[in-house]
Amino acid sequence: MSTQTEESLDVERLRSEFPILEREVGDGQRVVYLDNAATSQTPDRVVDAMSDYYRGTNANVHRGIHHLSQESSVAYEEAHDRLAEFVGASGGRSEMVFTKNTTEGLNLVAFAWGLRELGPGDEVVLSEMEHHSALVTWQQIAERTGADVKFIGIDDAGRLDMDHAKELITDDTEMVSVTHVSNTLGTINPIADLAKVAHDHGSFIFVDGAQAVPHQRVDVEALDVDFYAFSGHKMCGPTGIGGLYGKEDLLAAMEPFMYGGGMVRKVAFDRTTWAEVPEKFEAGTPPIAEAIGFAEAADYLDDVGLERIDRHERELVEYAMDRMDESDDIEVYGPPADERAGLVSFNLEGVHAHDLASIMNDHAVAIRPGDHCTQPLHDVLGTAASARASFYLYNTEAEVDELIAAIDDARQLFG
Repeated sequence: MSTQTEESLDVERLRSEFPILEREVGDGQRVVYLDNAATSQTPDRVVDAMSDYYRGTNANVHRGIHHLSQESSVAYEEAHDRLAEFVGASGGRSEMVFTKNTTEGLNLVAFAWGLRELGPGDEVVLSEMEHHSALVTWQQIAERTGADVKFIGIDDAGRLDMDHAKELITDDTEMVSVTHVSNTLGTINPIADLAKVAHDHGSFIFVDGAQAVPHQRVDVEALDVDFYAFSGHKMCGPTGIGGLYGKEDLLAAMEPFMYGGGMVRKVAFDRTTWAEVPEKFEAGTPPIAEAIGFAEAADYLDDVGLERIDRHERELVEYAMDRMDESDDIEVYGPPADERAGLVSFNLEGVHAHDLASIMNDHAVAIRPGDHCTQPLHDVLGTAASARASFYLYNTEAEVDELIAAIDDARQLFG
């Protein structure tokens, strides 16, 4: 009998779990949703898990001894353990902090660690493909602390230049902050190799996993990263919640950067002591229903099979790039299909990315135009904007064909 990882996805069955994919827009056209790198769709079972919480359990956590509060507290705490397990963190909730999204995870580390630990002469090393959430955050922290920010270059195919990385990461480097998968190029970075280089120089490594965790199996301990952040809304979960993994000793040693109720152990008029991780970093009433939905999304992806999702997306992106290669007027950015994740950014000669996306919308094809929060990377690529089609477990080759048909229509309109 075939194992789960050997079987292909039953895409039509999966699509039935996402009613929005049957929605019609415009002139009765069914939505072709290819904007998954921005936000994925949410299956019924995740929505149901959150609805069940509001209908049957709704109460604040860690604040009461009544039955509903205890139920909410247990569900919220177990969600931490579930997401820790999902990314391979054996420390459970002591290594998993819930944040609003990946961006807040970056800011948490930058302010709680970077603002206190960095100073003149220290260096933070990023890559040229970083999302603004990392680039802008570390840039601002560097301005406040006097630290320097350096950037690892990319080669002509959009791969990270590891020789340059080894030159830039020195004993002065305090933090290496890199994306696991580029949200513009689809490049999959060699995180374990980067972690080894960083640790050999006594540096920490932070990884933006927003585009990796939803699509491939991630094991933070095998990668040996110090911090790893990801978002619920890109992995079939709700908006407004994300996860920050941190090695237990590092999180325990860090000071909080947000204060209020729920994150304290004891408060006096002249002194306050902090609660344990993760409560120390989760001030105020947390996103309880979202946490439950987050955990359900992890269960859903495991049930579908991340290995199968990864293979399905790679097949789709290879098919899409083969179709695009049929035309000489389409420029695709990033590495070859067999080296990238399931997204493709491109431009059609003579058509601005925003105009192209508008024509796509006329065909009910949802893509993303612009710089994808990677303006400096687009400067390196020599273009102000690009169009991005990003795939997920419920997309099909027929939808890729609709994407290509919409590109053909744009070519005719602007030809």
